[in-house]
Amino acid sequence: MTTSRMTRAPRGQARPDAERAISASEVPSGHAVMTQAGDENFPVAIGLLGRRQKQALLAIYGVARLIDDVGDEAGGDRDELLDWVDAELDRAYAGATPEHPAMQALATEVWELGLPEAPFRRLVRANRQDQTVSRYETFGDLLAYCELSAAPVGELVLHVFSAGSPDRIALSDLVCAGLQVTEHIQDVREDYTRGRVYMPREDLARFACTESDLASGAVTPEKRELIEFEVGRARALLAEGSPLAKLLAPRPRAAIAGFVAGGRATLDAIEKAGWDVWSATPRRTHGAFARRLPGALVGR
Repeated sequence: MTTSRMTRAPRGQARPDAERAISASEVPSGHAVMTQAGDENFPVAIGLLGRRQKQALLAIYGVARLIDDVGDEAGGDRDELLDWVDAELDRAYAGATPEHPAMQALATEVWELGLPEAPFRRLVRANRQDQTVSRYETFGDLLAYCELSAAPVGELVLHVFSAGSPDRIALSDLVCAGLQVTEHIQDVREDYTRGRVYMPREDLARFACTESDLASGAVTPEKRELIEFEVGRARALLAEGSPLAKLLAPRPRAAIAGFVAGGRATLDAIEKAGWDVWSATPRRTHGAFARRLPGALVGR
């Protein structure tokens, strides 16, 4: 990968003029990003999708993974690196050639499918927010964060299938929020060690839990009640968004149903573990996923 030069821009606005070189060692390699894109829980795992659609979804997820890795894992000045990401998006949408392989793959899809730019910019905003915000007072605050960090990917998936109407996007936002909340529940302890707490402070107070309790392996009744409560919220979000499947053609329906079934199976695993996400991270099984898939396919 070559290097890019740019000056620090105002937050949310990239500038292509140069002041500091961005080293290849400061951002994830194209191979690392695309390997994650192929391995993680994404609709490309659904065998019914065609090659062309898989390629587009991989490009979208590769860039989403790149943005998250820059915001979460990169060393050095992450705000400046996110400026570089914004400049890469500028290049992709201006018809120029981006420097990172993941961005190059996206540029092809931008022009072939007309993918909207705004969702990618929201992903960058979410990662800028991560640099300064590590706690959320209310569940509403957390959902607002999900609008930046999770909903854009669902919206882009719909555009790949030419199904990005406002009503479908609204339902997709609910599904994405449910999946994001599920991930936060699974990773309570890990997030705390990284200096972040996604359990809303109002909920911690409601169940008499402290932030330090989240780091402890001891599972108290209060902590179980907290997790059970948050699981209920995640299930409700998935239930509200699940009718999206009925509004889609068979192939995108399979992709969205895979998301919903996977989220529900993960929540089932947390319940089966007695709401204990500290002793080990509850993971869905293939059997649980298979049991959940038929209902998700009919939007139930």
